[in-house]
Order: sequence, then C-alpha cells, then structure tokens
Amino acid sequence: MSWEFSFESKTDTRQKVFISYYHKDDQRYRDRFEKLFGPVFITKSVEPCEIDTDDSTDYIKQLIQQNYITDTSVVVVLVGAKTYCRKHVDWEISAALNKKVGRYSGLLGLCLPTHPDYKKTKYQANIVPPRLVANIKSGYAEFYDWTADESKIKDWIEEAFRARIGKTDKIDDSMLLLEHNRCK
Repeated sequence: MSWEFSFESKTDTRQKVFISYYHKDDQRYRDRFEKLFGPVFITKSVEPCEIDTDDSTDYIKQLIQQNYITDTSVVVVLVGAKTYCRKHVDWEISAALNKKVGRYSGLLGLCLPTHPDYKKTKYQANIVPPRLVANIKSGYAEFYDWTADESKIKDWIEEAFRARIGKTDKIDDSMLLLEHNRCK
C-alpha cells in the first residue's frame, strides 16, 4: 500500500488588507485595487449600502470594528479629493490603531489621481484624513502615490505590516473621532 502526502497548506497566508475610502468619489479605485491586487491580498472593505447610515454612531463603529477591522493586518486608505471629510474613514483608521479591536493594524495611505496633491513632492495636510496625517508625522504610517505596480504595493503593505509590531510606540490615536462629515 502506498500513501500520498499533501504538503500544501490549507490556510491562506496572504495579508488581510482593509480598504478605507470615500464610496461616492473613489469606488472605482477601490474596485481597481481589488482587481489588481485581489490575488495577492485578501481585501476587505465596507461596500456601499452595506451599513445603514441611519443606525446609531456607536452601532456603526462597532460593526466596522468587529466585522471588518478585527482580523486585518493592514488598513490601506485610498485618499481622494474629499476623503479627509468622511467620518467613517476616520472611524476605520481609529479602529486599525486600537489594540482593543483585536490587535493593531498597519496603516498606509495611497494618494489617488483624484487628489490635488497626486504626484507632488509635498502634500497639504489639511486635505488628508487628520488621523492618517498624525500617524504619518509620528512615523507609524506612510503616504504614497497610487500605483498599479504590484511589487511596490507588496513592499508598502509589508512595511505597514512590520510597523504594526515594531512601531506601536509611534501610534497616534489621540484625537477625538469625527462626529460628522466635514464636507457636504
């Protein structure tokens, strides 16, 4: 009798990446990220109309934390022209930086072609999500221009993943959560 052994892993070892973005303006970039990098990462995000915005603030925060952020390794924030205005983006970033949610997640910002600072050497902090800016300044997070280059994205996500272990002392989640969207 001969035995066959399978040494293939039955577990998926790809990084779990949560995509935070402004649904109304930047859905196409979220979809493109999924199409380009879906085979490389397990991508997660809140889909449009998946959470009822009429639910209480506390309930929405709890859903985001427990159903989406808890088991992610890295949160990638797609930063378009009005992403800085969105309270849900702020809540998602905060959940990533909160160890109580499960563990810290790495944090990475991608400046989209729709953002006024795309491909510039400096960014205007007042038009980037404030919690992301605080963590870029502290050295916990990085901010790069959007790319379709898989090797760059892999490197950046790996860098954010390592930061969640080696740079937790640099996490800045001290500001109050946005209660309302900042723009109309």
